[in-house]
Amino acid sequence: MSGIMMMSCASEQKKIVYPDAMKVDTVDTYFGTQVADPYRWLENDTSAATEAWVKAENKVTDEYLSQIPFREKLLKRLTDLSNYERIGVPFKRNGKYYFSKNDGLQNQSVYYVQDSLGGTPRLFLDPNKLSDDGTVALKGLSFSHDGKYTAYCISRSGSDWVEIYVMDTESGKLLDDHIQWAKFSGASWQGDGFYYSAYDAPVAGKEFSNVNENHKIYYHKVGEPQSADKLVYQNPAYPKRFYSAGTTKEERVLFLTESGAGRGNNLFVRDLKKPGSDFVQLTTNMDYQYYPIEVIGEKIYLMTNYKAPKNRVMVADIQHPKLEDWKELVPEADAVLSAAEVIGGKLYLTYDQDASNHAYVYNLDGTRQQEIKLPGVGTVGFSGDKDDKECFFVFTSFTTPGATYIYNVDDNTYQLYRAPKVSFNSDDFTTEQVFFASKDGVKVPMFLTYKKGMKLDGTNPVYLYGYGGFGISLYPSFSAMRIPFLENGGIYAQVNLRGGSEYGEEWHVAGTKMQKQHVFDDFISAAKYLIAQKYTSKEKIAIVGGSNGGLLVGACMTQRPDLFRVAIPQVGVMDMLRYHKFTIGWNWASDYGTSEDSREMFEYLKGYSPLHNLKPGTKYPATLVTTADHDDRVVPAHSFKFAATLQADNDGTNPTLIRIDSKAGHGAGKPMTKVLEEQADIYAFIMYNLGMEPKLLQ
Repeated sequence: MSGIMMMSCASEQKKIVYPDAMKVDTVDTYFGTQVADPYRWLENDTSAATEAWVKAENKVTDEYLSQIPFREKLLKRLTDLSNYERIGVPFKRNGKYYFSKNDGLQNQSVYYVQDSLGGTPRLFLDPNKLSDDGTVALKGLSFSHDGKYTAYCISRSGSDWVEIYVMDTESGKLLDDHIQWAKFSGASWQGDGFYYSAYDAPVAGKEFSNVNENHKIYYHKVGEPQSADKLVYQNPAYPKRFYSAGTTKEERVLFLTESGAGRGNNLFVRDLKKPGSDFVQLTTNMDYQYYPIEVIGEKIYLMTNYKAPKNRVMVADIQHPKLEDWKELVPEADAVLSAAEVIGGKLYLTYDQDASNHAYVYNLDGTRQQEIKLPGVGTVGFSGDKDDKECFFVFTSFTTPGATYIYNVDDNTYQLYRAPKVSFNSDDFTTEQVFFASKDGVKVPMFLTYKKGMKLDGTNPVYLYGYGGFGISLYPSFSAMRIPFLENGGIYAQVNLRGGSEYGEEWHVAGTKMQKQHVFDDFISAAKYLIAQKYTSKEKIAIVGGSNGGLLVGACMTQRPDLFRVAIPQVGVMDMLRYHKFTIGWNWASDYGTSEDSREMFEYLKGYSPLHNLKPGTKYPATLVTTADHDDRVVPAHSFKFAATLQADNDGTNPTLIRIDSKAGHGAGKPMTKVLEEQADIYAFIMYNLGMEPKLLQ
């Protein structure tokens, strides 16, 4: 279980002695093919043997990281950089304005309320008081439509499990209501109660690993116990689907969304003006997405990619709501429509062009009124209600922290409302967008951010980041965590891989199932481009990604171990043959397919599954796997088995470590202290193994 001996330079590292990991003779058979799974025992995350292995692995990792000479200075620098005031975009409810605020290093952001935009803010809800260590995170606030009650959702230790509490909005007094075992749910109000989605209580000890089945919608009335909640909807015929409910401000209709069996969802609606009425199913093809934007009078405004891969806006009539009766309002455009809302009686539409946002205002009859010229190339998000007079938007880029603006639709102008102050001179850095050809010739975009005046001499360190899945687009965004890397000559490279939605649903589908290899080819081609253009060399590239991006890193480091110096697979999906057997893994089949689908699908998955493509005697990049004990999205077994196999197979002195966080999950809601510690460890590992000698860490 022991020792690490290290010299002052990463290239002189001695071989690490890793903890012993027993092998078992578990063998699975897929379509006549036997596949060994010698570390199957690590799937039992609560066993004494797994706990002992985790403790031993963390000891080795801590010893290694503690000997990186600049690790503590880097943590201090990241802490100082993160110590700036961050204020969320205001939103209006029942005549009052609410916003979140973090003074800098608070573990969780605090919510405040003010009577007017110029009024004095008062404390509304402080999630930091819900736990001693900041590991209870606020997942959402929901106000009853009369303003009397506020439901707030929390998660503990980063889990996807949600608990719902209710308080009196005016006094802040906590009521007795307490909902447990909700998941992928908020609280959607109707009258003096709300709808939520939950599972039956899980088996004790298996709360974070067992498959989640039979998602149900309930209605909870304030003041009553959860046991009295009314079951509103369930579908036992399809236990592995998600169901959620949402009401409109006027409580005119109740929407029901069904997902988990395709790339999109189905949509149902219930007319709340007709007591006892049933849900009407509007759509039947779950390979398309159908999202209600707003309900005004008898009209339902929707955004959909049905027969429009880049999305369009349509209108339905509550009395005749089925898809065949929808009318097109704003047709599909060349750019991808990625967001839509109604604010102050206008449609605000956000379009993506080469992975950055452009914003437009439309009239409710579908005619374009004007473009909002944004402050630069970046990402925008709007805040406002259909009846609000004010419209806010937040804008961010790779070098600009999120700033909030007030927009005046009448004269198409905006003014700065709030902007954070970071000890970082954005004028010293630049962002460029480049396009490169992937293996099959498809053009792929990539953003590069670096210090102005950087020389293209092939020596610059690169932090290469990607995701490439589930239709999730990567936009320009700011992170204080990148600053020390950039200040010390690094390049942050963000690739817009296939599998996302940067160019619509066709771009997404091109990176799914039997085309998943396109995603890895895109990422590998990005690295080759950076080397060919003299930005860097293969000895200076670190690849990083989380969740599906962790799969990306795992696949690329096993396919091209020679091309990268450092690999950081974070909370990754590493076992592609068994991923669907844990918690909600079955929901990813629309992107991945499963090993049970067919012999062809099994062989394709096995062909790139990171766990199954590690080969003994191979020199792999310096690797730091990260996961957490409460990750019930991508269970830690993926990372455990991958790390154990990697340590057994790796040849040479490159470290292959795993960092296992405690009282943490997939990432959302992680307290600031844990975020800073994890990012300091990751960047220290990267910079040390890229041979960087950071100077700007005072």
